[in-house]
Amino acid sequence: MRARILIFYVLFFGNSVRDGLPGEFSIMAKETIYLTAEGYKKLKDELDHMRSVERPAISAAIAEARDKGDLSENAEYDAAREAQGLLEMRIAKLEDTIANARVIDESKIDKSKVQILSKVTLLNHNNNKQMTYTIVAEHEANLREGKLAIGTPIAKALLGHRKGDRVDVDVPAGTIHFEILDISI
Repeated sequence: MRARILIFYVLFFGNSVRDGLPGEFSIMAKETIYLTAEGYKKLKDELDHMRSVERPAISAAIAEARDKGDLSENAEYDAAREAQGLLEMRIAKLEDTIANARVIDESKIDKSKVQILSKVTLLNHNNNKQMTYTIVAEHEANLREGKLAIGTPIAKALLGHRKGDRVDVDVPAGTIHFEILDISI
């Protein structure tokens, strides 16, 4: 079991694994992650939930499976240990994200050009439809809520442009021609 988890960690994280034991590996973010106050709170709440609810539940499942006898042929025990390893990996990744996160002060954002946290109203000249997106960090992206990740081709093309600018965006389906109608927060 331990060997399977170690192989998974090595495949997923490469050389960042130290001993291969759950909870004993390090993830080092190389860049600052910019988040809204709402996004930061959501990550903190998720981390707190994992630590206070999910971690004890998995520990209880491991203890219950251990009580059933022979661990060498106990699939329930193996599954619980694997779930524990995955949970510890998610916790470590969230801790790293939160440690490298910077909350953006919305009052200091320049509304004259598109940047992170800008709410941009666009006119798509290809189909004459109007749409509104908020440019957010990768962790907060949700297209259903109109939150577009800063790393997407559309967001990258819009960055730095002003109201009235026409922006051509190359996407896998071809080129989309946008006009920026409004920029707000």
